[in-house]
Amino acid sequence: MHTDVKVLFANLWQDYVAVTPSAKQVHQLLGSSQQDDVINDHIALRTFNLEKVGLEKLAAHFKALGYEECGEYHFEAKKLYAKHYEHPDRTLPKVFISELLLDKCSAYLRDTITALVEQIPAEAVTADNFLYSGTHWQVSQATYEQLLAESEYAAWVAAWGYRANHFTVSVNDLQSFATLEQVNHALKDAGFLLNTSGGEIKGTPQVYLEQSSTLADLHQVQFSDTVATIPSCFYEFARRYPMSNGMLYTGFVAASADKIFESTNAR
Repeated sequence: MHTDVKVLFANLWQDYVAVTPSAKQVHQLLGSSQQDDVINDHIALRTFNLEKVGLEKLAAHFKALGYEECGEYHFEAKKLYAKHYEHPDRTLPKVFISELLLDKCSAYLRDTITALVEQIPAEAVTADNFLYSGTHWQVSQATYEQLLAESEYAAWVAAWGYRANHFTVSVNDLQSFATLEQVNHALKDAGFLLNTSGGEIKGTPQVYLEQSSTLADLHQVQFSDTVATIPSCFYEFARRYPMSNGMLYTGFVAASADKIFESTNAR
């Protein structure tokens, strides 16, 4: 397990931009080329509810660094369960971890994913680099396509493995933009495609959180039998609003997050 939270996030970031080159362009657009100019609101990680790699196994890496569980979320249609974590140092990014409930999926998907996870060495899950270790298996393009037909989420993890699914710009901390509308306008002017599922902006000031996101980059992945270009990771943008106590809301809105998951859908 990492002993330095900043090192962990730096490594997650390097792994993320390797398959999401547009993230650097977003930084140049919204801040300067310095990563520190753009504050990261949160990252998200995906996994399965198998004991070896379940949500709690991923969370343990963050809990060891002082993170605490702060909320849980249910996504019935997507068959997902999620929790989010925060650090007592509120300048550190929040962490959103979800897992696919395999018992609610088809026997094919359940058996396929279970076989993939069985290939992960037990010690790999607690290793420093697990959260950005990618895949520990190989799948064929046909297997990916068959998983995709049932669950985009399962197919994504089968293809990309363990890594940050997205980073998130804190709109509240941007110097040059005051609203999410302004951010979206600048992104579209620069040629970025936004996720329009549920509208360009998900959420409202009334639920204390507005979110938008780019569509995932299209990036090459090495399948067991071929190389193909598929959706990789995306960039999210979050504007948080103060609650009645004057504190900024730090949680997530399930109805909005449900649509954000679709940023990795095929175009």
